[in-house]
Amino acid sequence: MAGHAPSVHNTQPWRWTVHPDRLELSAVRDRQLAATDPEGRLLTISCGAALHHARTALAADGWDCTVRRLPDPDRPDLLAVLVAGEHRAPDEAAVRLVQTMSVRHTDRRPLSDEVLSEDVLKTISEAVRAEGPHLHVLTGEQVYDLASAADRAGTAEREDPAAQEELAYWIGRGDGLGVPAHLLPEVQPATTVPGRDFGQPGTLPIAPGHDRAAFYGLFYGDGDEPLWWLRAGEALSAAWLTATRLGASVLPLSAVVEVTATRAALRRLVAELGWPYLVIRLGVADPEHAGPPHTPRLPIPQTVDTTPATPTPTTTPTPPRSA
Repeated sequence: MAGHAPSVHNTQPWRWTVHPDRLELSAVRDRQLAATDPEGRLLTISCGAALHHARTALAADGWDCTVRRLPDPDRPDLLAVLVAGEHRAPDEAAVRLVQTMSVRHTDRRPLSDEVLSEDVLKTISEAVRAEGPHLHVLTGEQVYDLASAADRAGTAEREDPAAQEELAYWIGRGDGLGVPAHLLPEVQPATTVPGRDFGQPGTLPIAPGHDRAAFYGLFYGDGDEPLWWLRAGEALSAAWLTATRLGASVLPLSAVVEVTATRAALRRLVAELGWPYLVIRLGVADPEHAGPPHTPRLPIPQTVDTTPATPTPTTTPTPPRSA
């Protein structure tokens, strides 16, 4: 179930190792975005989303577990260890979230004109807060500031050959990784806050729309180090699954945190009270058109190693023959 988690450019940069008494979550640096994510912030956020998916699935199956985040300074790629505790009745709230994991998806189309209720926004914000970070819903003027920052970030990355080469590498791979063309809009939507320019058109049809009813939320927290990035990913997962359960659409906007100058601009939106991790667009998807298909996933053996938990076959010694 953790494999259903969202990740930047669908890189799925995680590896689970199953031991008899614990699960270990490790980062896969081969799938890190070297040009746009050199510090591994988005990689760690992606792994945090997988961690929350795993925690939720275990709770839904009745497993109480202890999570140790970044447990070994000598193994920086070991992001978390989950140790099983008591087995009890399934957590009903977790069961409802697990039911959304297989239907949650990324929809880059313009939203409908239906406005999310304050109750929905409050519930999503509470789900984020329960994981440690905060979700600041931007006000009207702040949305224009975000639009300006997103436009500057897009320009900076379009002018960066390394960023463009990296982006092209993750488009249309066909191997269970990356973003297929059928998930990219055939034309760039005309919206106040520009989405990522993938450098090539996709084949996803879009209806007219301008996201006038969209809300934009900024994830932020007290620290700017791997532990907080991991918690931000857990908060992203909690927010996205909660939003899906409530009928809301979520679109992550990561380009604006990939560029140093625009990330600093985001920090000013929260009066420098915290460090920005990610922006999401919230709203109601266009009900007149079917949503895009799901993003492909790697085969489970490529992301889950069960070798340490597999019993070693034993052989029975052959008794000596009698004389």
